Amino acid sequence: MNQKVENALNEQIRKEEYSSRLYLAMAIWCEANGYPGAATFLYEHADEERMHMLKLVHYVNDRGGQAKLLEVEVPPLNYASLTEIFTEILKHEKFITESINSVYEITLNEKDYTTANFLQWFITEQIEEESLFSTILDKMKLIGGDKAGMFHMDKELEGMAAGTGESA
Repeated sequence: MNQKVENALNEQIRKEEYSSRLYLAMAIWCEANGYPGAATFLYEHADEERMHMLKLVHYVNDRGGQAKLLEVEVPPLNYASLTEIFTEILKHEKFITESINSVYEITLNEKDYTTANFLQWFITEQIEEESLFSTILDKMKLIGGDKAGMFHMDKELEGMAAGTGESA
């Protein structure tokens, strides 16, 4: 595997691991602050981000490179509100989209079309993630500070995690 591509993929592995830890920290905050549905939803997304990381790890190793676990910073542990959490998530997902697009660009510059093709799955996934979190955040903005509305939003998030609720 081309060293530039391998380095870029290892950096993306670090970012996916951070994403998992970020959502885990947010889920813990939700659980501790009376949002069990949002906690369930975010625990599920923490697992999903870990699976994204592992998908990259296996790809690097399968292509003859060596996946590396790099240092990951501790994510924020406290938040002012559920809306703040989802605002930060959308911001983070946009950052991840930019990062994946940068890795994709490296693969094209290095003429590693196999890896570029592999990254298409992540590109599509990011479109879905940004859309999901943007829609959730739009609903939260409509609810505003209404506690009953946030209670129902928490229930909707729990349903989304279970796959039984309407999607945002």
